[in-house]
Amino acid sequence: MNYITNPSVMTAEKQRNMIFSLKRAYPFLNVQLIGKSLCQRGIFCMSIGRSENPLLITAGYHGQEWLTSLAALRFAELLLMAKSRGLTLWDTSIACISREVIIVPCVNPDGVEIAINGIDGAGRFAQSVSKIQAESTEKWNANARGVDINHNFDAGWQELRAMEIDSGILGPSPRRYGSYAPVSEPETAAIVDLCKMRKPRMALALHSQGEEIFWEYGEKRPKRSLELARIFSAASGYELVENDGLASHGGFKDWFIEFFNKPAFTIEMGKGENPLPLTDFDSIMEHLLPILTLAAML
Repeated sequence: MNYITNPSVMTAEKQRNMIFSLKRAYPFLNVQLIGKSLCQRGIFCMSIGRSENPLLITAGYHGQEWLTSLAALRFAELLLMAKSRGLTLWDTSIACISREVIIVPCVNPDGVEIAINGIDGAGRFAQSVSKIQAESTEKWNANARGVDINHNFDAGWQELRAMEIDSGILGPSPRRYGSYAPVSEPETAAIVDLCKMRKPRMALALHSQGEEIFWEYGEKRPKRSLELARIFSAASGYELVENDGLASHGGFKDWFIEFFNKPAFTIEMGKGENPLPLTDFDSIMEHLLPILTLAAML
C-alpha cells in the first residue's frame, strides 16, 4: 500500500499526516520535531537506517515549491518499503544503502501554507503578509515574515544583501529578501542546528524548477563534489550549472559547503512555472529517484 498519494495540494497539515502515516506503517522510521516555524508549525526530521555518516535530504524551502516536499516524502516511502520487504530501489539492491538517510520534507511550512491559502495560512502574520502582497505581484516563496529562507544562511550573506538592495529588495518580500541578519529565522536555525548536531557526509536541497544541479560555492569545491555531480547528472539527465546573480550566496547548499567543506547540491527538479503541476510528478520522480538513490549509496 502506498501511503504517499498525490493530494490536490501539499499543505503542511497533509505533509504532517503523511509523515505519521509512514511512522505507523514502518515503526523503524524515526520521526523527530527539529523546530517550529514562526506560526508554530512543526518542522520534522525523518531518519531511516543506522546512525552513521548520514545523507541529509531537505525540501520545501520555498512556498511555491511544495511539490519538492511530496518528492522527499515519496522517496522516504520507497526507501522504507524497500528496507522492510527486501525490494530494490531504482533497480538497486537495498543492501547498497548501509548508512542513515535523514529527510526534512518541509523546511518552510508557513511559506507553503501562504502560497496555497494566502493570508489564511499566515496566522498572526496575516496583516503583514497582506501588506507585503499588496506591494508586490510576485508569488509567495518566503516565510511568514517575508524572509526567503534560502537567502538567510550565513554564507556570503553580506554580499548577497548588497545585491538584493541593488535589485530593489529593501525589506520583507514574497521572495529574495535575506532578512536583517543571517540565520535570523527559526526555520533556518532548525536546519543549521540539525546539521551541526548530526554532521551529514553530504546534503541535498530539493528545489524547482529547471532540471539543474548546483554543486559548488564560489571557488569552494569539496573533495568528490564534481565527481558526484557528474554521476548525478549522468543518471538523471539534469544539467550541471554554476551559481549566478542572486543565487550566488546565502543558500543552504552554500552554507553547508563553506561550514563543513563537504559536498552539497541544490537539485532543481522539473521544468516549467512554479508551482509545478501534480501531473508532472511521476515524470519528475523518474529523473529524481536516481539522484536520491545514488546519494544514499555513495
